[in-house]
Amino acid sequence: MIEKICEVLTKKIQKEMPEVDEERAEVINYGLQLVIGEIPKIFIIFAISYVLGVFKLTLFSFIFIMPYRAVSGGTHLHTHIGCIIATSVFYIGNALSSKYLILEANTKYIVVCAIWIFSMWMIKLYAPADTRSVPILRKKERRIKQTFSYVFMTLTLVLGLIIKNNVISNLLIIGTLLQTITITRFMYKLTKNQYGYLEYIKQNAT
Repeated sequence: MIEKICEVLTKKIQKEMPEVDEERAEVINYGLQLVIGEIPKIFIIFAISYVLGVFKLTLFSFIFIMPYRAVSGGTHLHTHIGCIIATSVFYIGNALSSKYLILEANTKYIVVCAIWIFSMWMIKLYAPADTRSVPILRKKERRIKQTFSYVFMTLTLVLGLIIKNNVISNLLIIGTLLQTITITRFMYKLTKNQYGYLEYIKQNAT
C-alpha cells in the first residue's frame, strides 16, 4: 500500500518536474517510502511498548540513541513489516533487557570500554553505513557523519557510565552496542543489504 502511494507521488513529481530523471526519481521514491513508512511504524512501536509496560523506557531509548543512529546509518529491511519488527526489537528489546540486566561497577567499565573500542573500529570501517538505494556520495558529507558518529557514540557511552539509574544506564550502553552492530558487514549480509559507499568508491575511481 505504502509502495503504491509513493509510486503515485513520485510520478506526479516527475510530471511537474521534467528535469527529474529515472535515477533521481528512484531516490525520491525511496525517500518518500522512508518518510511515509516511518509515521505508522513509530505509532505501532510505541503502542506495543505501552502494552508491554515499557513506553517511557522505549521513548527514552528512541530519543537518546537516535542521534548516533542518524549519523552512523545502518541496515534497512526490504519490507515495511520487517522494518517494524526489526525496529521494535531494537528499541523495545533494549528497554526490556535494560530492566533486568545488572552490572557491577567494575564490570560496567570493562563492558563500556569493550563496546567503545568495537564501535570505534566499526565506525572507522563502515560509517556512515548507507545503502545502494540511497548512497552518500559526497566526501564532505561522509566525513562529517563519520566524525559525528564518533562523537555521539562516545557521549552516549559516557552518559551510560555517569548516570546512576541502572536501567537508564543500561539503555544507553545496550542501545549503543545494538546500533553499532547494525552498521557491520555481518548485519548487511544477514539482511541482504549492500553498502552505498561501493558507489562512492566507483565514482571516485573514475
